[in-house]
Amino acid sequence: MNSDQTLVIVPTYNERENIPTLLPRVLESLKDAHFLLVDDNSPDKTAEYVEEQFGGNPQVHIMRRTGLRGLGRSYVDGYRFALAGNYARVIQMDADFSHDPKYLPDMVAASAGADVVMGSRYCEGGGVRDWPRSRLIMSRFANKYVSVITGVKIKDATAGFRCYTRRALERINIDEIVSNGYAFQVEMTYRAELAGLRVVEIPIIFTDRTLGQSKISRSVLIESAILPIRLRFSLPKKHLIRAAGQPLDK
Repeated sequence: MNSDQTLVIVPTYNERENIPTLLPRVLESLKDAHFLLVDDNSPDKTAEYVEEQFGGNPQVHIMRRTGLRGLGRSYVDGYRFALAGNYARVIQMDADFSHDPKYLPDMVAASAGADVVMGSRYCEGGGVRDWPRSRLIMSRFANKYVSVITGVKIKDATAGFRCYTRRALERINIDEIVSNGYAFQVEMTYRAELAGLRVVEIPIIFTDRTLGQSKISRSVLIESAILPIRLRFSLPKKHLIRAAGQPLDK
């Protein structure tokens, strides 16, 4: 594998309506990148459709997960795939076009001077589109809550559109991740800052999905409320990051 290769990870659960358009746009924005679909056994056969339509493309990879599903588990499995494949960086994004592929080159460029690049709604120049006011207030409150409890300095700690360098994934102890829903993004942000990694935010406009259904549930919201307290006060710091030079678990 080329040591400067980018892997774009997209977790899916019933995203067959979006993937046929998203995948080509990703590869158009980053022509040399690889695409990893991490599918949680979608009833709408998202993975099977991608296999039929794009299976002959050597840049497209498909991971079918079974058993317990969830955003965090999907990303951790994707990170392990990236580390095993010696990719230089990983970009994670949603399948529903809330993360516009046009920002991908900007994220790769920013990663030259940072360990973690966040596609931020709340840094200067960022924003949201097609959100009801109630959702914007809730999102703003969630980020403020995370900042107060954990002390993270990032303005959009809940952002899901981000780029990690290989060094960042090796430094963050992904084998000890405790969250699984959208709180996973907060945990990764906290671990990155705790590890002393250079984290930067670049502005994006986040657009609400138009196809498919949101995966936010009551259990996801409860986990999101509890996790910052758990990170700050309960989990030993030694389990949150990997010591420099410590070998990766096989």
